[in-house]
Amino acid sequence: MKKFSWRGLSIVIFICVTAFYLAPLAIPQLPEWWAKNKLKLGLDLRGGMQILLEVDTSELSETDARGAVEQNIKIIRERIDQFGVAEPSIQKLGDKRIMVQLPGVSNFEAAEKLIKQTAMLEFKLVAQPEDSKKVMEIIDSNISNNLALFPTLAELDKKDKKILAPDSTKADSLKTTSGIFSSLIRPGERDYEVTFDSIRLVQDLLADSLFKQAVPMGFQLALEKQNTETAKADRRLVVLHSNVELTGSDLSKAKVDYGSATSTDPRTANKPYISIEMKRSGALKFEKVTGDNINRRLAIVLDGVIYSDPNINDKISGGRAQITGSFTTAEASELAIVLNTGNLVAPIKPISTSIIGATLGTDSVRSGSMAGIISMAMIILFMLVYYKLAGFIADFVLVFNIGFILAILTAFGASLTLPGIAGIILTMGMAVDANVLIYERIREELDLGKTPRSAVDAGYKRAVITVWDSNLTTLIAAAVLYYFGSGPIRGFAVTLSIGIIGSMFSAIVFVRSILDTFVITGTTKKMSI
Repeated sequence: MKKFSWRGLSIVIFICVTAFYLAPLAIPQLPEWWAKNKLKLGLDLRGGMQILLEVDTSELSETDARGAVEQNIKIIRERIDQFGVAEPSIQKLGDKRIMVQLPGVSNFEAAEKLIKQTAMLEFKLVAQPEDSKKVMEIIDSNISNNLALFPTLAELDKKDKKILAPDSTKADSLKTTSGIFSSLIRPGERDYEVTFDSIRLVQDLLADSLFKQAVPMGFQLALEKQNTETAKADRRLVVLHSNVELTGSDLSKAKVDYGSATSTDPRTANKPYISIEMKRSGALKFEKVTGDNINRRLAIVLDGVIYSDPNINDKISGGRAQITGSFTTAEASELAIVLNTGNLVAPIKPISTSIIGATLGTDSVRSGSMAGIISMAMIILFMLVYYKLAGFIADFVLVFNIGFILAILTAFGASLTLPGIAGIILTMGMAVDANVLIYERIREELDLGKTPRSAVDAGYKRAVITVWDSNLTTLIAAAVLYYFGSGPIRGFAVTLSIGIIGSMFSAIVFVRSILDTFVITGTTKKMSI
C-alpha cells in the first residue's frame, strides 16, 4: 500500500480552493450559492464614490467624544449594508474623521444623504393658534430690538422688501406687516406659509443660533418637509412646543408600507409611508401623550423638519403610528433605514466628496491587467530560458499562485484594488525568487557531482531556511503596512501577504512535489536546470 502523503493532500486542497473561488469569474451559468462567491473590485477599479466626513464632538463630554466616532462608524455601516452597497470601506482617520468608500454605487445623492442624515426623530406637540400668534409677535419684537445681529433682515428692512404670495391681489400687496420676520411669511389655513422665494432665507434663520435665542423659551419653529412632486412649492412653517414627548430611542422598528388606492386618507392613498412600532416604554408614553392631548396635533419631526403633524382624535394604544408625507418609494426606504439604524451619536459634516466614474474604473482595470500580463510574461520567459524544465515547472506553479491570491481575496470578501494589483505583480517576482534561491543551490550541488535526487534534497534543505527568513521579514513589513496604513496601503499589504504565503507553499511544497514525482526518478542521471 502506498504511504499517505500530507504534501499531496495539501496540494489537492490548494488547487480545489483556487478552482472553486475562481470558477465564477470564468463560468457564467453556476448555481446561485456558488456564483455569489465572485471577486469584488475596489473603488478605483469599479468606480463609485468616496466621502470624507468629520464628526462634530464639540457638544459632547470627553468620555462620550472618544466613542462617538466608533459608534457613528457602526451606524453608517448598518445604513450602507441595508442600502445594498457591496463591500463598502469605512475607516477612521485620525481622531474625528471617517473615510467612506462605496464601490459600484450609482445613486450618489441618495447614498450621501443616507450617510450624513443625523436621524434625530422627535414627537412634539404643535402650539395652539393663540400661542403661535404670540410667539411670532415676540420674535418680531426681539429681532427689531437687536436688528444689528441679523444683517440679512436689516437689509430687507432698509429696502422695505415685502415677500408676498404669488396669488396675492393688488389690495393685499398694499398691506404692510407688523414685523420684519413676519414679512417673510403669511397666515395659512392652520399655520403659517413661506413662499418658495423665501424658503432659503427662512431655513438659514432657523439654523442660526442667534435667531433661536429670539424665539420664546419653550417654543421652536420648523418647516414641513419639501414636496418632491412640486419643484417650486410653498412650505408650511409650524410653531411647536420645544418639549420632546418621544424620541427615536422609543422606536422598535420602522418599515415601508404602501397605501391602498381606495383609502379615504389622502395622506396614504396610493402613496408610500412609514409604519413605526414602539418599544413597550415608548408605547406607554405615546398612549399618555395622545390621551392627554385629544384634538391637538402631534408633529413627527426628523432632523428639525416636520414630516407629518396629524390631529389626535383619540388615545392611541399599542405603540403604532405612521409617518406620512410627499415620499417617493426610494425616500421612504431610505427613511426607514435611518430610523432602524438609530441616531448618529454626534453630527457629521462632509469634508470632501469624490466620484469615480465607471469609465475611469474600466481604464484602471485594463491598465492594471496589462501591467500584470506583461510582468508575468517576462518572468515566465526568463525562467524558461535560464532554468529550462525546472523553470517551466516554476512558471506552471506561478499561475496557480496568482489564482490562489485572487481566490483567497474572494473567499474573505475582500476587494481587489489598484494597489492590490501592484501587490500581485510584486508577488510574482518574489514567488520565482524563492525558486531561484532553491534552483541555484541545486545547481551548486550538481556541480559537486551529486545525483539529481541528492542535489534536490540538499538544495531544498539548505535553501529553505533562507526562503523562510526572507519571506517572514516581508510578512512583518506587510503586517506593519496593514496596521498603520489606510485603504490603498492596506489593499497592497493584504495581497502581498497572501502572495507571500502562496509563494512559500508553491516553492517549498508544490514545486518540490512535481520534481520528486515527475522529474527525479530512480534512474535519472541528469536534470534540466
